[in-house]
Amino acid sequence: MAFALNLDGKVALVTGGSRGIGAETVRLLRAAGARVAFSYRKALAQADALVTECGGTGATGEPLCVAIEQELSSPADGRKLVESAVAVMGRLDILVANHGVWEAEEVPIAQMDEAQWRHTLAVNLDAVFGLVQAAVGIACSSPLDKSGVRGHIVLVSSTAGQRGEAYHADYAVTKGALISLTKSLSTELAPQGIMVNCVAPGWVATDMSKATLADPATGEKIAAAIPLGRVASPREIAGPIVFLCTPLGGFISGEVLNVNGGAVLVG
Repeated sequence: MAFALNLDGKVALVTGGSRGIGAETVRLLRAAGARVAFSYRKALAQADALVTECGGTGATGEPLCVAIEQELSSPADGRKLVESAVAVMGRLDILVANHGVWEAEEVPIAQMDEAQWRHTLAVNLDAVFGLVQAAVGIACSSPLDKSGVRGHIVLVSSTAGQRGEAYHADYAVTKGALISLTKSLSTELAPQGIMVNCVAPGWVATDMSKATLADPATGEKIAAAIPLGRVASPREIAGPIVFLCTPLGGFISGEVLNVNGGAVLVG
């Protein structure tokens, strides 16, 4: 008996949605029936193309997919994005905090300047605080659906947040914080019908990692450390993100879903 993941009638917001994991998440959410708003910062051409691909405006004038240009480097930025998405889409049921920065250049902690440290924390953590704060405020005023859920939040962490990452301490700190935030929010919000979970990818073939993976020696070393023998495609991360937002994931809360090809085993 065939069945589909169904998000008909739901509205989602995906940050960093114009490329990579974010773009694949937008595509899959739309395929499941959700209307989707996503943010971008510089990739205007990719954002416009994705809106067109995912339906843009429906026959009745209802927005099916919209792109919102928004810097995300402060709590205020996060709150502004949620407000903009609700103003366009009329409601919000799902938040996927996918955006982030990772400096490809390896920097020893003794040489890392404060500007890099502060920027990484601002984008990867401070903005997420604002996003979550605004989204929870909206969800708490929404009615429970037939399965007793008001909304879903999925934070995108990393294996770096679980085992650390030498020479990328700033990034690892933020991703570890998102794991702690997931557990804290789940305990707080699950009784209110807001399900909070986390997806922790390993290496993924995205623009952010392209230069590192393209280096023959480094790319081979990375693949060799993954039991599956390769890095993930963006869709292989987007699939688990979307699953957590569907009724089939309706009894999962506070979970860190590891999607890393078996590279990091965390119970």
